[in-house]
Amino acid sequence: MQPFEGERVVGLLPEQLWPKLRDAAFLATCIPDGTPHEGGTRDQAVCTVRPGFSFMRGSIDITIDVLGGDEPKTLIYSQKSAGLGTSSEVETLLTLTAHEHGTKIVWRAEVKSLGGLLKLVPTGLIRGAAQKVIDDVWQGVADKLAPKL
Repeated sequence: MQPFEGERVVGLLPEQLWPKLRDAAFLATCIPDGTPHEGGTRDQAVCTVRPGFSFMRGSIDITIDVLGGDEPKTLIYSQKSAGLGTSSEVETLLTLTAHEHGTKIVWRAEVKSLGGLLKLVPTGLIRGAAQKVIDDVWQGVADKLAPKL
């Protein structure tokens, strides 16, 4: 599957934004309709989500692991999901650069594996659903950061 890529501009400087994006527990609170588990840390957090997709029922646990980064320029994450008969692993790279009065984020997410029933779902359907989830999570991040602007 081809990687997902995109750009976002946020009204915080890289030095202000990087610590937030470096915090897995913060990111878990940005997942729409998600319920973060207690005990999340800067390095790892888990969130339970009930997806609204016809090809996925029940709940999914998403584990966010911060794999590394170069403050305040880059971050690398692993997102693993596990649900009833489904699993996936995605790796995401963020590159942050100063942009006017904020930060330009260039991101690239690559699906490392799909397991269980997700292997049977057509690629186009997965891409469409994944793009919606990605857009919703970025909006969640923006909403959490908005009061800080």
